[in-house]
Amino acid sequence: MTLAETIEQALRRACLLLNGSSDTAALDSEILLQHVLDKNRTYLFTWGDKRLTATEAERFQQLLALRLEGHPIAHLIGEREFFSLPFKVNPTTLIPRPDTEVLVETALALPLPSGARVLDLGTGTGAIALSLAHERPQWQIKGVDKVAAAVALACENRQMLGLERVEICQSDWFSAVSEQAFDLIVSNPPYIDENDHHLSQGDVRFEPLSALTAADAGYQDLFYIAEHSRDRLVSGGYLLMEHGFEQGARLRNALSDMGYVDVKTIKDYGDNERCTLARWP
Repeated sequence: MTLAETIEQALRRACLLLNGSSDTAALDSEILLQHVLDKNRTYLFTWGDKRLTATEAERFQQLLALRLEGHPIAHLIGEREFFSLPFKVNPTTLIPRPDTEVLVETALALPLPSGARVLDLGTGTGAIALSLAHERPQWQIKGVDKVAAAVALACENRQMLGLERVEICQSDWFSAVSEQAFDLIVSNPPYIDENDHHLSQGDVRFEPLSALTAADAGYQDLFYIAEHSRDRLVSGGYLLMEHGFEQGARLRNALSDMGYVDVKTIKDYGDNERCTLARWP
């Protein structure tokens, strides 16, 4: 790389470099260079003839090398947008996915009281809890995670977004939750089969397995949450969980067997079954 490379030249070279290793080579290149320059996309194309400094060029090359190894873009820039909000991310938690926005939209559409009490189990970055809090300022929301580093990250996001009223604490599912009267319990728990071959592909290679996989073909945590939520929900309260696209039928049957009513599964933007909603009678 020459030290006199322009923005336009750097983007063209980066795209060629990433082509073949990424389905979004051009977009990846733009996002990484925006991060290095601390500029928006419009700047890249308005000032395409502006030359990179030696420091900028070196940092861009470092990020491209990591992307070639498969590191997620979100980890490289330390941020991912979710429900139109920016969230800090790092390798200690899952990267928020667009499909999970369906869970948030479903929760927001429920006929809950104005001061609804909500519990987010396995909050990770805090994406679900904080997105709900941003949309429903009167809701009383608590997010828990068993991983201390995830709790710290969720607290960072809470402060960055100015949502200090959301309670975030460390808890292995319900272990440190004393309340027993939630109107809504939500969760995006680990639900991938421990033997799923997709675990060796894509971004998930760089995410914690503990946040991805569960025993019993991925159902263990889903069933545990469903079983123990019965003692934590008010009469008429809702349980809403994200799951894999092939897990809806078995989960619906299990929820019905546990005594839940009005059990239904909601599809994501790709028309795949993504989260299941149930009401405690």
